[in-house]
Amino acid sequence: MGKKILLVFMIVVSIGCIILGVGFMGNADVFEPYPETVFLNISDSSARPVYELLTTEEQAVYSALYNGISEKNTSIPLPYDITGDTYSKIYCILEKQEGSFFYIDSTYYTAQKIRNAKIVLREEVGEIESRMNQFENVVEDIISGVPDGDYEKALYIHDKIAGICTYNIGDDYPYSATAYGCLVDGQANCEGYAKAFNYLAGRVGMKCILVTGQTDNGENHAWNQIMIDGEWYNIDVTWDDMDSADGVRRVYFLCDDDVFCRTHIADNLYFTPFVCTSDINNYYVKNGFFARDNSEADSIIRRELASGNHVIELKFPDNQAYNDFKSEYITGQKMFDVILDSGYVGDGQISLTLRETEEEYCLTMDFS
Repeated sequence: MGKKILLVFMIVVSIGCIILGVGFMGNADVFEPYPETVFLNISDSSARPVYELLTTEEQAVYSALYNGISEKNTSIPLPYDITGDTYSKIYCILEKQEGSFFYIDSTYYTAQKIRNAKIVLREEVGEIESRMNQFENVVEDIISGVPDGDYEKALYIHDKIAGICTYNIGDDYPYSATAYGCLVDGQANCEGYAKAFNYLAGRVGMKCILVTGQTDNGENHAWNQIMIDGEWYNIDVTWDDMDSADGVRRVYFLCDDDVFCRTHIADNLYFTPFVCTSDINNYYVKNGFFARDNSEADSIIRRELASGNHVIELKFPDNQAYNDFKSEYITGQKMFDVILDSGYVGDGQISLTLRETEEEYCLTMDFS
């Protein structure tokens, strides 16, 4: 009799555990079917160089997130069960590379295994829609004036962003790390600048990515890489924005790795940035402001003064050439001999103001 009671008890307990288990699995979406696996179309895919670096499974998850976030969904079923590490990689890539998703937070939910992504929106959907309209109006206005040519497009976007945005570290402004903050409100940190440049470049048909890392001083930083005439180049709009009457410079416009990586160290956490070996489209090289020695620098200065230009930019290949020029032409005052020889006349007197970017061997001379 005692054995029968024990057996019945065990059966009841087993049934109860099964019911609880089924209920738990139901709440955990175990029995929900996986959504159909989809991918970005060829056009959208080719416009996203980092997406193309992902595995097929990662691309499917990225696509699911992209489509769900586009609809402002806060719960997005994924086509696979993925690890928390994989989800972190894909979400962080998407949040950085998709400038139009300014309304999602950089914080996100994760777990050991993820089947449904939980998305944190910055505001209510109605407010987001209003901001999206503002954002698109500004974007359309900017790209309506874009010129032809890869180099010309990149320079136009670079200068446009520097002209409308002021650097804001973002402690008191929630949109500082977004393209919206940069383009609509005109205040952003380095990530906001880089997202804005990335988005605008993509909108005019250019291949561009956002890169995160550190400066040579160990500070977190973000910048871009862009393809010009089939070659990848580094570009940092944040550091080129003078935030003053001096306007915009082009020190970090289309640089190769030899120059750029002295001050920018990519983190390579989720993908490896592209190798940039060409300097053909570097601003100084392309426009004839690159001087290998004092003789070439002298010729550039005379040429520009003879053309009536009162602001002259120079870039040197290394520290030796840079300091040799300063020693002879600035400290040794040979510059004033060049000014007199060229026939350049100011307002009754000759003055020279220097702006230096010593770490990149660049200087700007203003004779106004």
